[in-house]
Amino acid sequence: MRWLKIIGIGLVALLVVLATAGGAVFVLTSPERPAEGTASRTWLDDREYLVGQTDVIFVDESRPTNANRDVPGKPERTFPLTVWYPRDVEGRLPLIVHSHGILSSRSELEYAAAHLAGLGYIVAAPDYPLTSGSTEGGANALDVVNQPADISFLIDSLLAWPDDDRPFAAEPDPERIGLSGYSLGGLTSYLTTYHPRWRDPRVRATAAIAGPSTGFTTQFFSNSDAQLLSIAGTADALIEYASNGATMLERAPDSSLLVIDGGSHLGFAGISDPAFRLMDNPDGIACNAVLDVLDDQSNVDYGLFGEMNDGVNTELASPEICGDMPPPEAIHPGRQIMITQIALSSFFESVFAEDPMRRQQAWEHLSVHLPADFAESSFETNR
Repeated sequence: MRWLKIIGIGLVALLVVLATAGGAVFVLTSPERPAEGTASRTWLDDREYLVGQTDVIFVDESRPTNANRDVPGKPERTFPLTVWYPRDVEGRLPLIVHSHGILSSRSELEYAAAHLAGLGYIVAAPDYPLTSGSTEGGANALDVVNQPADISFLIDSLLAWPDDDRPFAAEPDPERIGLSGYSLGGLTSYLTTYHPRWRDPRVRATAAIAGPSTGFTTQFFSNSDAQLLSIAGTADALIEYASNGATMLERAPDSSLLVIDGGSHLGFAGISDPAFRLMDNPDGIACNAVLDVLDDQSNVDYGLFGEMNDGVNTELASPEICGDMPPPEAIHPGRQIMITQIALSSFFESVFAEDPMRRQQAWEHLSVHLPADFAESSFETNR
């Protein structure tokens, strides 16, 4: 039996060595944080409140879920929802509704949702019926046309959420409603804010992250006076920067653009760090997954959203998704996540903070300090 003991000791020693090596690799490959004393380091660490989280399901019985490939439709639309909120806070707080990307889920940007909740926001993120990674029959990007109405339903439901059912004391402020969205969720946020028929006029601020926008004209973006922040990465293999983010300020009045040089598409998702930090660009993984569910449609069909009189240019060729492979080298996803977290919170604070000095401070951080503290980022605005 002594040899078994020796083997056991050897295995334990090997596991210890592997764990130590893994820990060393994790530490050595961690993203560089802003230096102590910089405005961005303070902003990253700034949370005024403890954060709570709850899950709830809202069902819209007035609208159906379409059939999806071989899966029959349903007479209603069902939304599993995660809500992040500040604990032990009363009164009315800003509400942010976040929309996930294709094949993703409501937890994709939890890092940003929790940070906003720590600053005094209620953040709600649904899994959409036909575009999440858990969709029966496979995610279907064409259902994006139904998601603006989904957001309006969720805003209605959150505003009407009874005090006795809501697991926190604060309530959403109907005068301070914002949207955030990533990828297909960014497109959803554009549609909900600006589409001439689908928009929700209660939306006062929108942050779209790597959202397709090529076919939307100045007329489209003139349908609302909501504040807009678009966030784009130059190494994004799915949503080409040159045709989307790079032209945003030419098309969208009263808007701002944050560009992450070397930012990848998948690098915005919380899972990317540490999961993909050792890859040159994780978008190769994202491209394989997304193209598998697009049913041979490798570009955005803007004809789904209207015509020229709707502010939609259906004649403008949409760049092919993942058309230029392999993608260029990307920055560390941890750096990309930090930039995104700061950008989202400072943008919404610049619009929704009750204190005018806080709003000004937040704007200065977004427009001046963030680009100064992160060499990979640049900011422009036509506000």
